[in-house]
Amino acid sequence: MMPDPRKPPNPPKPQGRPDRVSLLQYAKLFRKDILSAQPDRLYRAWMAEFKTPFFRSFMINQPDLIKTVLKDRPDDFPKSGRIAEGLRPLLGNSVFLTNGDSWKRQRRIIDPAFEGGRLKDTFPAMWEASEAMVARLHEQVGKPVEIEEETSHAAADVIFRTLFSIPIDHEIATQVFARFRDYQRSQPILNLGAFVPLPRWMPRFFRKGTRENAKVIRDLIAQLTDERMRAIQDGSAPDDLATKIMTTQDPVTGDRFDAQEMVDQVAIFFLAGHETSASALAWTLYLLAIHPDWQEKLAQEATVLEQRDFGVMSKLRLSRDVFREALRLYPPVPMMVRQSTCPERFRNRNVPIGSQLVISPWHLHRHERLWDNPDGFDPDRWGTENGKICQRAAFIPFSTGSRVCTGAGFAMVEGPLILSMILRHFRIETVSGRDPVPVAHLTVRSRDGIWLKLSHR
Repeated sequence: MMPDPRKPPNPPKPQGRPDRVSLLQYAKLFRKDILSAQPDRLYRAWMAEFKTPFFRSFMINQPDLIKTVLKDRPDDFPKSGRIAEGLRPLLGNSVFLTNGDSWKRQRRIIDPAFEGGRLKDTFPAMWEASEAMVARLHEQVGKPVEIEEETSHAAADVIFRTLFSIPIDHEIATQVFARFRDYQRSQPILNLGAFVPLPRWMPRFFRKGTRENAKVIRDLIAQLTDERMRAIQDGSAPDDLATKIMTTQDPVTGDRFDAQEMVDQVAIFFLAGHETSASALAWTLYLLAIHPDWQEKLAQEATVLEQRDFGVMSKLRLSRDVFREALRLYPPVPMMVRQSTCPERFRNRNVPIGSQLVISPWHLHRHERLWDNPDGFDPDRWGTENGKICQRAAFIPFSTGSRVCTGAGFAMVEGPLILSMILRHFRIETVSGRDPVPVAHLTVRSRDGIWLKLSHR
């Protein structure tokens, strides 16, 4: 059957590697891009094993096995310390890296700040950040725009406004944002420790600038947390996320985060909340650029934004479905790694103690034995029987179980709101000859950026 020339091609997807490569070849491919370093058969496999002289790794795509690891028995499968090696200089002992009792204590203090009622409280700050992004984009009309830079700016603005009640153009916020971009370019997650279980006494080697940028970012965050601590003490602190977290007592122990712990947590809020949202928004805008029919549907829906309150979110159903479809095709965090703490047997294979268990939203969300039209862009799928089943069993852009991202609800307000605000004002089209190529290091981004052109509606 000839392809329909009126139908847009499937969105870009990296070509997988050959099935068999040496460990050295795999390390080189992995350092270049996590996604294309994996073989195509993983889009069909329920489970795959990768052996090295140093460790054994199993990727699991079978939904019931993923449920066992992430939901039913999370304490038996803690986060792997290897992936943490490269992020430790910035994140310290943040909730993203800890396990066990330490992690549970941190979540008991953090989670109340992100409960449903607090989303309504943060909505005005999200709205202001959205309006600020629209104002910046008005200056870009008619010329090629690297939209990842713009979404990164907007996502960082949301974080600073909701966390510390300051906009991105605040002096310290601007410095953190600039330094973080440099930190990301050093690809810290690709440290040697991600491959080889190095002894604790052995020094970790990072690319130039990684440690320096991490230190500067942490020092700047420490300034913000110290100022907020003083404001809390004198009664002048705004009622934002930082104040909520810093004044919440652990219901079990009664203690609060100290200054060092708060720096750790703010670092991961910025990393997770800014980096992932920027990635998801950029890919969503690209998908709409190649699907102008959906772009017009969302622009029409966005007329409800004349209602400037939290209730408007219940009316942005199409925007939410489109954003969800972008999260399926381009999950910001492409892979999660857990470690087995006891002998297991999965799919008639022995999984020894200490094995890495890789759960890949990237492969799960495109699995050929689970999803209808797995590589196609189809926001209508969420209303189909297949879409509903897969949403429950095979859709984990924010992880799942007890370690589900604490900001998941936050992201599902921020993304559709900013998206609708943009489409209310602009039409978007692609730039000829600049098709994006997905790559993954810290998050799923485009190798050479995502280039779009905007025009006024």
